[in-house]
Amino acid sequence: MKLLTVNVGQPKAVEYTDAPGGATGIDKRPAEGPVQVADPGPKGVGASGLLGDSVCDLRHHGGTDQAVYAFAREDLDFWERELGRPLANGAFGENLTTQGLDITGARIGERWRIGSEVVLETTSGRIPCRTFQAWLGETGWVRRFTRAAVTGAYLRVITPGEIRAGDPIEVVHRPDHDVTVSLAFRASTTERELLPRVLAAGEALHGEELRTAREYVAKHGTSGKSGE
Repeated sequence: MKLLTVNVGQPKAVEYTDAPGGATGIDKRPAEGPVQVADPGPKGVGASGLLGDSVCDLRHHGGTDQAVYAFAREDLDFWERELGRPLANGAFGENLTTQGLDITGARIGERWRIGSEVVLETTSGRIPCRTFQAWLGETGWVRRFTRAAVTGAYLRVITPGEIRAGDPIEVVHRPDHDVTVSLAFRASTTERELLPRVLAAGEALHGEELRTAREYVAKHGTSGKSGE
């Protein structure tokens, strides 16, 4: 398992975003040399966990629980076949493009050491937005990406430090629950009856998704049947 590229992006003014300032940092390109990684701080204040990377819409992106976004090269290859077009590392706006690591099947709270210093922890899958759809230029992309549930993973920074392309990745902690990135994503989107199950991930889960699951259980119980 290794890190193929570390990808960073700078703000670009576009017509298809409603972010303050009308800019997006979704156009991520592989960086040369090491990149410093650290906890950016609370959502709405903190942006990207990577030095030199921009997050323009702090309402929906960035912050501690979404400090870093990772996507597997194998999953980009899947989407290349689906879309019939090449997808470079960073094409999905991911900070880390990995090889040999099952990101979709990773468990919430799973920890990865990258290189000799950095430790990251999975928190959730990526919810697609209209900026993502417009960036790719694929009609119906939000629905298609959601249905596939091959989302990549958001991560929080446990141990800061430097990373670079080619660094080895080691899974240093795997929780004993069965809440994967894919399951948590489906619970938040298309299969809300799964929300009681994601509570097994506890505080490792993205804070907003944890609150949603708790509110669902408070209203509907743990059976997963809303009655609606």
